[in-house]
Amino acid sequence: MAVALSGGGDSLALALIAADWAREAGRPLLILTVDHRLQAQSAGWSAACADTARRLGAAFRALAWTGAKPGTGLAAAARAARHRLLAEAARQAGARVILMGHTASDVAEAAAMRAAGSTTPAPREWAPSPAWPEGRGVFLLRPMLELARGEIRDWLAARGERWIEDPANADPGSARARARAAGAPSVAPAPEPNLAALGEACAVDAAGSLTLPREAIRSATPEAARAFLGMAAVCAGGGDRRPATEALERIRQILGGPAALASSLAGARIEADEATVSVFREPGEARRGGLPTLYLTPGKPVVWDGRFELTAARPGLNVDRLEGLARRLPREQQAAVMALPARARLALPAVLEGASVTCPAVAESGDVACRGLVADRLLAACGLVEREPF
Repeated sequence: MAVALSGGGDSLALALIAADWAREAGRPLLILTVDHRLQAQSAGWSAACADTARRLGAAFRALAWTGAKPGTGLAAAARAARHRLLAEAARQAGARVILMGHTASDVAEAAAMRAAGSTTPAPREWAPSPAWPEGRGVFLLRPMLELARGEIRDWLAARGERWIEDPANADPGSARARARAAGAPSVAPAPEPNLAALGEACAVDAAGSLTLPREAIRSATPEAARAFLGMAAVCAGGGDRRPATEALERIRQILGGPAALASSLAGARIEADEATVSVFREPGEARRGGLPTLYLTPGKPVVWDGRFELTAARPGLNVDRLEGLARRLPREQQAAVMALPARARLALPAVLEGASVTCPAVAESGDVACRGLVADRLLAACGLVEREPF
């Protein structure tokens, strides 16, 4: 199990508690620290976190957000980089869960920030990592969402612990700092739309296409229908950006009536007839996005188009879109591809070696192992993965 430690009071308390639990449970603990390279003191903070890990007998890894920083949207970019780095490190270590020290105070501040126009997400107790594809199969657990920051500081002080205070938390230019200074009132975490029924009603084929009865969308609450359509588009499209609420509401309203639908959204195509809704990778979007040919390194998993994880068993193989190559497939694979929806076939992965073409998504191969990611990603997004995967 991994724990994200910044050195601040909340994450320090969580690391102490996690270390006690890990010893009792006989589980190895990995402490991860991200240096965003935004403060002059950050290297010293990472060193302090390393000292804490040594004191607790936990493994430690320091991570860094390198490269140019954006001039606008810095907080969101830092958050995305942090999740990406944490997820990559956790997966490399074999950890499926990352503990994070968000508190009731963070919930209240995030709510105040959203009320002021921010897009800051509400921290959830249990959720899949938002980083994609780095966070595939990794979940976040925030066990302290019912505790206020002051309670945690009192507990640490009683133990004689010292923690780091990031000056950015008092910077009036920061929306979070302003919410914190204003003393955001305590709020309960907003209930998440119940997406379990929609997720369970959804079928996924070998192309990563999603289908479900149109009546399932009609009978869901508007909030649940919008959330599900957004997640389905992101999962089937292989991306990581949720569509705009306005676009989702427009599609939800159409699906609530009898009219047929054909619309592109977040790299996916949503089509509906009277009875069925289908969501699949938009082949034109894949083409315009310039999906590059990927050269496969033996034994090294590669995520292609955000939807398939491919691992080559030998050198000399690469992967590209199946579009324009289907006639070169072996006959049995041509038949399997033809059984899939026509528009979904074009964005399947094709493994090439000279003139030879195979499609590992529809046929097992000793040369390339293929794992579809869409189904597991959708189940996690719908809240249907309730505990640590094994």
